Amino acid sequence: MSHDGVGEVTEALAGLVSDFKGFRNQITRDMQQQEERLKMTYKTQRPQLETAMADDAPHQKAMDAYLRSGDDDGLRALEMDGKSMNTAVAAEGGYLVDPQTAETVQSVLTSAASLRAVANVVNVEATSYDVLVDHTEMGAGWVTETGSVSETTSPQFDRISIALHELSAMPKASQRLLDDAAFDIEGWLAGRIADKFATAEAAAFVVGDGIDKPKGFLTYTAVDEASWAWGNLGYVATGAADDFDTTSPADAIVDLVYALGAKYRANAAFVMNSKTAGAVRKMKDADGRFLWTDSLAAGQPAQLMGYPVLIAEDMPDVGTNATAIAFGDFGAGYTIAERPDLRVLRDPFSAKPHVLFYATKRVGGDVTDFAAIKLLKCAVA
Repeated sequence: MSHDGVGEVTEALAGLVSDFKGFRNQITRDMQQQEERLKMTYKTQRPQLETAMADDAPHQKAMDAYLRSGDDDGLRALEMDGKSMNTAVAAEGGYLVDPQTAETVQSVLTSAASLRAVANVVNVEATSYDVLVDHTEMGAGWVTETGSVSETTSPQFDRISIALHELSAMPKASQRLLDDAAFDIEGWLAGRIADKFATAEAAAFVVGDGIDKPKGFLTYTAVDEASWAWGNLGYVATGAADDFDTTSPADAIVDLVYALGAKYRANAAFVMNSKTAGAVRKMKDADGRFLWTDSLAAGQPAQLMGYPVLIAEDMPDVGTNATAIAFGDFGAGYTIAERPDLRVLRDPFSAKPHVLFYATKRVGGDVTDFAAIKLLKCAVA
């Protein structure tokens, strides 16, 4: 390499080092400025955070004392403000749990594999929730500028009333365990209650008979899609009496998707149990491509023909006359109504030496749009 060439390389390297130092200094300045902003934000918000923690402390302390020893003096003394528990609830009827435990239970219920993940969930303060449904088409017509306008047909409304039913769970713990200060009584209680509630709810939303429990969507009469009418759920036949069609099993899935109205398909999802999902994910289209697509993102559902799949174990297996798969816009088709509060009654007498915790909440559910849900039934087309 010539002397001039060496000089050019040396000069270029010197420039690169200089640029890198400048870039590093700029990054350092930016990080220092960010740290100063974080410090100022903490100083500004610290009083509010400390106040919020102080406000929550009486709730946690009072509930902890009640759960561990039955001492409800702290609960009775709490003032009825926007964040406190409702002290109007008598001791015999239990106390409303503190907000943190209630949110923990609600979070587990929402994330559980039940219809909650795709249905319309509303909070109500009454004992029932009414939904007005217009399932008729309002008339319209073309007119000329000077022509007369005739009266068009009027829409008709149906009122669907969703009653709230009491859901209960009764976990128990030994008094010795409750006396252990290191034992997280509220976390344990929230986990046990959530597990029992989620199991009971998931079954009721699918197959509940509506007697002292929500009414499941599969309890409604399933009729062939060609003769569907409001008040029933339409189904598409698999082509075999007790299984998918042996020649072209995927055709029934395609027919099910397009049996649903176009306005519902944008927000639609499949609902099936694990055993059915195992059979469906093996299906291919005419070009040999799998209909099933696993999610690439953690926590996201798998997809079938581009629509999310909810695995609900209370759905029936594929079998004789079974409606093993549901497809629809459950946000429009099924409504879950519930009271947001959770009540706990401590019972140290009925199961000595254990202490029972009787937890209750009120929840209801029902189909609110019969056109928004379609079923796949094992039957001959």
